Amino acid sequence: MRPAGALRRSPVPSLNDLPPMNEPRRLRRIALVTGLSGAGKNSILRALEDLGFETMDNPPLNTLEDLVACGERNLAIGVDARSRGFDAETVLQTIERLKQNPGLRPELLYATAEDEFLLRRYTETRRRHPLARTGQVADGIALERLLTERLSRAADFLIDTSTLPLPGLRRMIEQRYGAESPGIAIALVSFAYPFGLPREADVVLDARFLRNPHYDLMLKPLTGLDPKVGAFIEADPNYTPFFAHIRSMVDFLLPRFVQEGKKYATIAIGCTGGQHRSVFLIEKLAAHLRQTGWRVGTTHREQESLSAANTGDGVRTKTMSSSATK
Repeated sequence: MRPAGALRRSPVPSLNDLPPMNEPRRLRRIALVTGLSGAGKNSILRALEDLGFETMDNPPLNTLEDLVACGERNLAIGVDARSRGFDAETVLQTIERLKQNPGLRPELLYATAEDEFLLRRYTETRRRHPLARTGQVADGIALERLLTERLSRAADFLIDTSTLPLPGLRRMIEQRYGAESPGIAIALVSFAYPFGLPREADVVLDARFLRNPHYDLMLKPLTGLDPKVGAFIEADPNYTPFFAHIRSMVDFLLPRFVQEGKKYATIAIGCTGGQHRSVFLIEKLAAHLRQTGWRVGTTHREQESLSAANTGDGVRTKTMSSSATK
């Protein structure tokens, strides 16, 4: 990751000097990555760097437009409350000015997490929060939330890493910023309600009324990826009409999302433990959408969280209690 100022050249051209979009070229992507300290901002920047983005972390805010103007590659810039001259309104005004250039595709990414997970991460790493003036991490988190609240509300892509392991975070970034193809990119996510809704979701569906394989001793240790679990769920008389309604709704929505100009859509299905019903339904929906020509990626949030807990890899780990593994 390059230090602040590494891209500076003289003289610096204005944003209006960038090539117009009537030339046969793709939009240049600009990602302003912000959020709470400890929520995964650096991991996002590294993932973008692996995708070919030029990356910089915390340059002075008054240099952002110059840095964009003097580069040619896709660019990711880390901006947070530690940045020199930080002001949320200045960041938002900068994004709006960048959006006026037809050759650019700027987006604001905001990484967040619940307080308990941020506190745990700081405890595990024994790091000092950069805004903890009194030495109390909780005070630093509260102040940073206050300073960046407007950015959270205005974000084009809000990522909650509370229950998201590092491989899942990287996959989300790759799906959104990887090699582009025409049309909308669809992310399907299974999750467990006790661990919260995926904040990035555009559509959320609840599958908890279906028969629960957790209570079958033979199926309990399996997941929705296993055919035996699938057969059990499909035997529920409510399954067929429910999935038919899901298919019908999604088939109705996606073309209208495209018509609206959306480039990404996230559809989440939840159950009690995120291991059986939601996983099975996400896989069935993904198969249906791929058959009809949509570009689809799947994430099974709770399965990845458990895997990360077992391997020690991830943005965070959390052991699920027996009551939450349904």
